[in-house]
Amino acid sequence: MVNKIDLNLLSTVGASDGQALVYSAALGAVQYGAASGGGTDWQTSIVTSNTLSAVAGKGYWIDTSSNTCTVTLPSSASVGDTIEFSDYKRTWGANAVTIDANGLNFQGRTNDNTGPLPEYSTSGQSIRIVYSGSTQGWIPLQDSTVSYETPPYTNQGSVSGYTSGGLSTTNILDKFSFVSDGNASDVGDLTQSRYLPAGQSYVASGYTSGGSGGASGLTTIDKFPFAADGNASDVGDLTQGRYSLAGQISTASGYSSGGKLGPGQPYINTIDKFPFSADANASDVGDLSQIRGSVTGQSSTVSGYTSGGENPSNINTIDKFPFASDGNASDVGDLSVARRLVSGQNSVTHGYTSGGDTTTNVIDKFPFAANGNASDVGDLTVARFGPAGQSSTSSGYTSAGYPTYNTIDKFPFASNANASDVGDLTVGRGYATGQQV
Repeated sequence: MVNKIDLNLLSTVGASDGQALVYSAALGAVQYGAASGGGTDWQTSIVTSNTLSAVAGKGYWIDTSSNTCTVTLPSSASVGDTIEFSDYKRTWGANAVTIDANGLNFQGRTNDNTGPLPEYSTSGQSIRIVYSGSTQGWIPLQDSTVSYETPPYTNQGSVSGYTSGGLSTTNILDKFSFVSDGNASDVGDLTQSRYLPAGQSYVASGYTSGGSGGASGLTTIDKFPFAADGNASDVGDLTQGRYSLAGQISTASGYSSGGKLGPGQPYINTIDKFPFSADANASDVGDLSQIRGSVTGQSSTVSGYTSGGENPSNINTIDKFPFASDGNASDVGDLSVARRLVSGQNSVTHGYTSGGDTTTNVIDKFPFAANGNASDVGDLTVARFGPAGQSSTSSGYTSAGYPTYNTIDKFPFASNANASDVGDLTVGRGYATGQQV
């Protein structure tokens, strides 16, 4: 004999919203009770914002018809905790849902916001995830298709630019907005005062590597946070102390190339690489095509570029080295004018080299898609050398400049044009470097 419940005869008297039928062994009967363990508490409000802080035991209808949505999971969880999500308007294919596991693992993958996050981008998709413990973390019991975001391309920012270090030998970290034009504010200090360092950026942090504080080059790799204003910390060392070097960025590593061992000391061609996933020293992974210093850097998604420089005469070389494997750089083109002490910027498709010595206002542009020479596409508002470079998703920025310029210049990526003066640094200085988020 099979026991059955006739739902047509089931009364809802005494039931409240969110309850479920629960069997009571003590009563030998089913009754209405809390839904925990017996079902998901689906929320009546439709999620339309671009962020959601999810709670265990709940279900969410997510409408991405107007924007993407990043779901932040609880920072702590117990085995068996369950959360569900569903595509309310079948629009996840156009605007994806990204899962931020908030420090816990997701399908065994460490999820600490230093790499790509799980992304759901199939229209009509539903997700049911259960927490399995600290080893594997959250595991989907129901999901149609999951991929991972394109690893962040951090050589462009959308929020802020930073200018760090400079001469007279300073430790200042300046920050200015990409969202609106305006002056910079002093938001922290490097661990050491220095000039002519290299700059790198990743998802959560900016890096300042090398530089000089006096008679010799420094090995220090500093790291400072983007999420909150604050001072930098020393997280590693380059293979050689040097200044007048260039910085490049892949999706996993920072690079420091070329430079000079110190004032009056030899130039070098070393390409150093250090990881973003852990604080660690750099390793020597290749050589530039020429020994030189006073260079600047650009980065595509697959290659690093080192342009300009001196040894001791001014150089016009554009070098290119791969991110996919360690190796030497090759000479792939020339700047329009040989010069040193330049700044670098990049769009998704092109590298830019701006300013430099002999004192110039030239903005050069060269392609990433094919090897080739740069062309002169505009002018800075002030001719200067030793500036810092920053890149947003739509514009290049050139800030500071020798001897005491505080100018923040901005030029567009969408068209070839001159720069405009959009703000001032807190202190006029040259020989600084740049970062962005």
